[in-house]
Amino acid sequence: MTTMTFKRIFTQYKILALLVAIALIWAFFSWKTDGGFTSARNLSNLMRQMSVTGILACGMVFVIIAGEIDLSIGSLLGLLGGMAAVLDVTHGLPLPLSVIIVLGAGLLCGFLNGYLTAYAGIPSFIVGLGGMLAYRGVVLGLTGGATVAPVSPGMEQLGQAYLPPLWGSILGIGLFVLTCVLVWRQRASQARHKLPVIPMWRSALRVVVAGAVLAGLISTFNSYEGIPLPVLILLVLLGVFSYIARQTVFGRRIYAVGSNMEATRLSGIDVRKVKLWIFGLMGLMCALAGLINTARLAAGSPSAGVSAELDVIAACFIGGTSMRGGAGTVHGALVGALVMASLDNGMSMLDVDAYWQMIVKGLILTLAVWLDVATRGNTR
Repeated sequence: MTTMTFKRIFTQYKILALLVAIALIWAFFSWKTDGGFTSARNLSNLMRQMSVTGILACGMVFVIIAGEIDLSIGSLLGLLGGMAAVLDVTHGLPLPLSVIIVLGAGLLCGFLNGYLTAYAGIPSFIVGLGGMLAYRGVVLGLTGGATVAPVSPGMEQLGQAYLPPLWGSILGIGLFVLTCVLVWRQRASQARHKLPVIPMWRSALRVVVAGAVLAGLISTFNSYEGIPLPVLILLVLLGVFSYIARQTVFGRRIYAVGSNMEATRLSGIDVRKVKLWIFGLMGLMCALAGLINTARLAAGSPSAGVSAELDVIAACFIGGTSMRGGAGTVHGALVGALVMASLDNGMSMLDVDAYWQMIVKGLILTLAVWLDVATRGNTR
């Protein structure tokens, strides 16, 4: 098999390969924990934990596609989650008002990072590094270095509520129908524009795999308490960000900026404005993830989000986002987030030493970037 053939096959079937890898990871941890890893309760907790990383990955994938990076997201998550806890516990604000304030603060912090990068000309790596330190310092001052708890029952519901099993089943059927419609529309669009049409067996395989995954997840969730609310929020974000990436002018501009920023600028597109909004969305995702993380833990911790940026960046690279920009998908980043969450959860259940967990995740991040270099090296 030639190198070019390997690159083509790997690019076409990367998500399928990742799903197989997840199945193997789950099988290994299930074996080592005597089935505890794949119990309905643990998988429900796993998906709830993964939702925080997944929400951040939705924003980060746009940042990386545009050729930038944001290292401040872990500290910003901690700051905004701590702010939510302080507003709820210390000041007793109504939940809707607290949510609006935290989301607004996240958007403003994102715009600040975007302004410093796009308009002030500071490299995003430095802006993120400075934000990582500054935001962590602010949350330590805001909380006094102590955990703020307990949050109100209403806020707890953001991270701990479930969708009833009946509605979960209806949602699963709806998502499967939507998958079938999207696959059919893709084939019809390719035929209408006289482009090569995907082979029928590949389309059928996508539908079958999607159906099997949905059926397995829905039945597992329903056998416990239902679909966790954070997972529902993540599904909505998957749809919204995928639509932005594929169906909007703004989404096409994000890919254009990452592919060739100078050519994009010369074509009349305001590159700085595009980057400003990308970082604004990233800040908004940090706020939402911070709210859900605080609600899930029922407390605001000054150490929340430590090293979260590494998990999120690794998730994006594992899911196929190119470190050089211009390529990547939201659903790929979420599959990568599931890989990272599965490893975290499984190694914690096995009581693996923290240093080994760091080594494993570091090796996986390096491997993901190596695969990106190996499969895209001669394509640009």
